[in-house]
Amino acid sequence: MVINNVKLDVITWNIFVDALCEEDRILEAQDTVETMIQQGVEPDIVMYNSLIDGYCLQGDMGKARKIFNSITDKGCALDVVGYNIMVNGYCKAKRIDEAMELFNEMARERLIPDVVTYNTLIGSMSQVGRLAVAQELFEEMSGNGLVPNMTTYSALYLGICKYGHIHEALGIFHVMQNTGLEPDIVHYNILIYGLCRVGKLEVARKLFCALTVKGLYPTVYTYSIMIKGLCKEKISNELFRKMEVDGCVPNICCYNVMIQGSLENKDILRAAQILREMVNKGFSADVSTASMVLDLLCSDSMDESFWALLKKL
Repeated sequence: MVINNVKLDVITWNIFVDALCEEDRILEAQDTVETMIQQGVEPDIVMYNSLIDGYCLQGDMGKARKIFNSITDKGCALDVVGYNIMVNGYCKAKRIDEAMELFNEMARERLIPDVVTYNTLIGSMSQVGRLAVAQELFEEMSGNGLVPNMTTYSALYLGICKYGHIHEALGIFHVMQNTGLEPDIVHYNILIYGLCRVGKLEVARKLFCALTVKGLYPTVYTYSIMIKGLCKEKISNELFRKMEVDGCVPNICCYNVMIQGSLENKDILRAAQILREMVNKGFSADVSTASMVLDLLCSDSMDESFWALLKKL
């Protein structure tokens, strides 16, 4: 590409290629690189990383790996950014062992993993229940002089909460606070979620009520977590109505959680009322809600008032 007889340099080409990759136009990006080469401009590591990221975003790890493996043959040196892109791609594709292989390869290439590398692996290991490995990576990260950030801590105890190890999660939460990092609403959401999962609803409720004191405000997700937990105690409707008063408008998730909770508690009338309200607001039932409603319609114990309300939808 030549504009006003000015030949574009590799930095300008990089901007074009990166923009195409971010817009999921990877084939056009590849063609652009070929055009650039024909004009005598050689790709640099930044451009190769953009192409790798483009293929990773599409989930095509085969093509991403092919470009990654060819970089040194083309006279460029692999860098931490390229490894991070590949590690993240493999993690998103649930190919975590291959991500770990690349992580171990970095040492052989005398490249030092950064916070991004560790955060990606810690989060992925936590999500699939490989909590011991996640904690080992966390300790290794600190031992290598890297300072865990907010993302590191949330990635670690999201998995720990998911698998019911709430006491460990609380311990990490306190460690985080002792380092001077102030937890935000995302971290509190994770803890509240974990507490509700293991049935510690009173502790979850106290943490929820303390948010405003800490200068934080519940999000729709925070309310959804609490509503789902409190459905078991049949007091979720009060919180559901309070959230809108507090300026947090219920979304489709909140409505579905309320309907499911009401049906589980055999509160058919409330379920029908909320279902009608949800539909009037333009929301739809999710698969779980639709399945529960269908089961009720097919049962012998269906309430006539429920059927009457459904017919008005």
